[in-house]
Amino acid sequence: MYEEYSSQEFEEKYTYSGNLGAFWTPEKTTFRLWAPTAEAVSIRLYRSGDPGADDLLAQLRMQPDVCGTWTAERVGNLNGIYYTYVVTVDGQTREVCDPYARTTGVNGCRGMILDLSSVNPPQWDADADPHAGKSITDAVIYELHVRDLSSDPSAHIAHKGKFLGLTETGTKTRGGHPTGLDHIKALGVTHVHLLPMYDFGFTDESQPHPQYNWGYDPVNYNVPEGSYATDPFHGAVRVAEVKRMVKALHDNGLSVVMDVVYNHVYDAGTFCFNQIVPGYFSRINSKGEYSNGSSCGNDTASERSMVRKYIVDSVCYWADEYHMDGFRFDIASLLDTVTINEIMAAVHRKHPNVIFYGEGWDMKTELTKPGVQLAEQTNSALVPGFGFFSDTIRDLLRGSTFDSTAPGFIAGAVVPKEALEACFMGMPSWAAQPDQCVNYASCHDNTTLFDRIALTAPDAPVETRIRMNNLAAAFYMLSQGVPFLQAGEEMLRTKPGKHGGFDDNSYRSPDSVNSLKWATLDKPEYQDVLSYYKGLIAFRKAHGALRLSTREEVQYHVHPVYCENEHCVAFHIDEPEGEIFAVFNADTQPVPIALPDGHWNVNIRDGRAGTETMETVSGTVPASPISAMVLTRRKAIEVVAGLIWDKDKFLICQRPENKARGLLWEFPGGKVEAGETLPQALQRECMEELAVKLDVRDQFMQVEHKYPDIFIRLTLFHCVISEGVPQTLEHNALRWIHPSETNHFTFCPADADILEEIDRVYGGKKSL
Repeated sequence: MYEEYSSQEFEEKYTYSGNLGAFWTPEKTTFRLWAPTAEAVSIRLYRSGDPGADDLLAQLRMQPDVCGTWTAERVGNLNGIYYTYVVTVDGQTREVCDPYARTTGVNGCRGMILDLSSVNPPQWDADADPHAGKSITDAVIYELHVRDLSSDPSAHIAHKGKFLGLTETGTKTRGGHPTGLDHIKALGVTHVHLLPMYDFGFTDESQPHPQYNWGYDPVNYNVPEGSYATDPFHGAVRVAEVKRMVKALHDNGLSVVMDVVYNHVYDAGTFCFNQIVPGYFSRINSKGEYSNGSSCGNDTASERSMVRKYIVDSVCYWADEYHMDGFRFDIASLLDTVTINEIMAAVHRKHPNVIFYGEGWDMKTELTKPGVQLAEQTNSALVPGFGFFSDTIRDLLRGSTFDSTAPGFIAGAVVPKEALEACFMGMPSWAAQPDQCVNYASCHDNTTLFDRIALTAPDAPVETRIRMNNLAAAFYMLSQGVPFLQAGEEMLRTKPGKHGGFDDNSYRSPDSVNSLKWATLDKPEYQDVLSYYKGLIAFRKAHGALRLSTREEVQYHVHPVYCENEHCVAFHIDEPEGEIFAVFNADTQPVPIALPDGHWNVNIRDGRAGTETMETVSGTVPASPISAMVLTRRKAIEVVAGLIWDKDKFLICQRPENKARGLLWEFPGGKVEAGETLPQALQRECMEELAVKLDVRDQFMQVEHKYPDIFIRLTLFHCVISEGVPQTLEHNALRWIHPSETNHFTFCPADADILEEIDRVYGGKKSL
């Protein structure tokens, strides 16, 4: 039977393209279930969502309909009523939850009929992604577990471990530092990635005591997890509270990414879809064995048409109903590329801003059809627009995941520079485009970054470990692609082990291990690290050349710079109006760096980072040990001006009052346009502004000057008027002055050196 599910005949006969589930109106509710192998189907209506309650209200017989679906209708307002399906297949009858249930009662056993609009928060219709219209490379993603944010007492968050914990503002540590939502907002990240928040197994929602699980055990894909709601018994509450959470995050400028796990289910045998159509949802071989590429006991048969439809429908539902702004796919490489592309296309028809990324590890699975391509890293070209976690950059920076004590670049290991440079450029060997690289040094899996550093550099003092942490952050945060960080990395998060050491797989460890320890922010060294992360994020946001999307753009703008030291890499990055020079030194000694000619502003160095200039340097400068140094300079805008002589006097112009540097005096001229020589630009500007033709002669002087709003390179030429009389077409006033009279006028600051040179050369002398 399992092979038959994937046959062309079965697919053609039973693929249904319409809507499935329970559809409520005040007048009636209509039900449609896909159960092509069923002999009989009925619906049971209940007063409550408690599976142990004896409160059956009615049982309705469903009728077979097109493409293997069954339908029924119940007149009346069923809002708030719970229901299940009773399905008979091969003489066996099972009572199951609707795979398309929008919400459920406690522990997800009974679906609930709900007027979804009745639980919308105020202004829900106007709610929108605060980063709509941006590229995925503009995102900075913060991975967070719902409980981790609020469960530690130092958070001072009232709704501990709940969706509503993410709505609270004004929470602080004892030392007055922001916690929770205020902390995330102040950090500067753009997207909050929430670990699984749909209905998952392991936790007993009926129990009030704290229970912990990451949630990678799906039970009901379209239902929020009840243990995160303030009331898991009433299905409307969890729906309302997720919407309130999303609205609060959006109102605070944060987009929301949902972690989804369609590659496997908690228990394939009891999963509702497999109960209704036995074994259809999962990959099962001819021996009746579940494929187990997920290492979770089963793999999803996404290549089957109705499994694919279910996944596409589910993702669209979360985007439509809950305004999700992104989806992270757990082990996306167990899903086929056709399904991934259909998901993105379907969601983007309504929500073009939604981002997609996931795990593309090479996992072995037993496919049910030939010729299926899986969404692995190496198939990135087959799923354009879908990002993949870069274990390449992770392992180069911190060491191999499969050897917990092996050091990476930040701890002094010599790594292949070509590979490291390719990662910085968003072009590891597997990536089709830079916008498909999700760059990170830690996530919920494995040890935290700071714990990993402790394992690979056990003898290093804390100060040195912090430098390693910051070096890793600077590298992945400034790399091409999408930066991603585990919540708490910005405050040196650690997960202590039960018997010493560190917990590298805390999926069911208690809050004492997993919670964010907000009290650490009251210590200066933790505040310094937090400030560094804030500065890195601000710097990335300020420079578009760090957020390119295509290989062609990166190859044009980003250039590795040769460093003789094996522990040091550097890059020269061109911007439309400036340049960036980035150095990443993992050596324990300073490394001398020869900068390109000119003056450079230091923005990131040692433990400080941001958009402000720390100092201006040139020539050869030292890159401090185990740190990043990032410098910038604005490209000079070419400006040309004329030293227009009439006997022993030259012409000056007063700028209009409404322009920058209004009413200051300057030499006539202006900006050089594309394709012009300097003399041509000067002739054009003087014709436009003064209505005169110029005879442009020798260059007198060239200066550079940095204004708050512009950096200019000003070239001054000797000139005489060949035709016309100067007119005030654009200036406030004109004057002919002798070189000795310059001190009677207030000139633009860029002209200061020119005026000194004029006085030196022409003071008391005649001009031309």
